[in-house]
Amino acid sequence: MVNPMRGEVALVLDGQPHVARLTLGALAELEQGLDDANSSGAGLNGLVARMDEGRFASRDILAVLVAGLRGGGWQGQAGDLMAVQIEGGPLEAARIAARLLALAFRAPE
Repeated sequence: MVNPMRGEVALVLDGQPHVARLTLGALAELEQGLDDANSSGAGLNGLVARMDEGRFASRDILAVLVAGLRGGGWQGQAGDLMAVQIEGGPLEAARIAARLLALAFRAPE
């Protein structure tokens, strides 16, 4: 069971439920990967802006999901995620990535 108050989101891979969460370490890993892939240095801010504007790429979704899964304790890599079936398909993957980012950057109540 996931706890949204902790920033957790459920993600089902090949029929197996997983918990995804963007911890500080996961965000740092995500940001490093984005900076390595993007010479403009837009990094995490650029990703959040692209997601907000609806002009993200599939690699953005993949990067967020990998970081979130790793923050939830998953030991896999991006290549592992590319080889599994995500329940709900690409649209659900995008929704989960957006939810992870929203939960990670929400203001405390």
